[in-house]
Amino acid sequence: MDVAIVKYNAGNVYSVVNALRRLGVEPLLTDDGERIKSADKVVFPGQGEAAGAMGYLCRRGLDKIIKGLRQPVLGICIGQQLLCRHSEEGDTDCLGVFDVDVRRFVPLRHEDKVPAMGWNSLYGLETPLFKNIPDGEFVYFVHSYYVPVCDFTVAKSDYIHTYSAAMCKGNFYATQFHPEKSGSVGEAIMRNFLEI
Repeated sequence: MDVAIVKYNAGNVYSVVNALRRLGVEPLLTDDGERIKSADKVVFPGQGEAAGAMGYLCRRGLDKIIKGLRQPVLGICIGQQLLCRHSEEGDTDCLGVFDVDVRRFVPLRHEDKVPAMGWNSLYGLETPLFKNIPDGEFVYFVHSYYVPVCDFTVAKSDYIHTYSAAMCKGNFYATQFHPEKSGSVGEAIMRNFLEI
């Protein structure tokens, strides 16, 4: 299976490379649009800042390529946020695959810390991404921004607000959490994606 990982100026890419290798896949880390278009599956991961990441994607022409992909695509963390319409982070226009905006967590109580960092549970699981994964499983999050619950939500989690822990539209799947850092549950989610 030919799996491309979108290379851009976002951190945390190599943990995704290693997670795929543990599943028996040798991914291609690339910012070459033709290689991305020809892959069987595309992973769009990262940690970083929305404006800088979008700037890199646009300079390389990857914004148009990613939006036009027809094979299964998995956005992870900022990858999920960049697939949305707009982000409050840097007042950034994003790719617009998901017609919803990304918002910043605003603490409501003294104990609300931003970024939200650590293990949190999932519920309301839908789509083949969560095949054989029950509600209540814990996965690992690190984020200061979130996508509100919307028509594309296929998993929810709660921190300050209920928010979209995962989303789906057609061939586009996305998780706010890091499956590559979420132990056996995250590995099962990655394997489910490879089987879609």
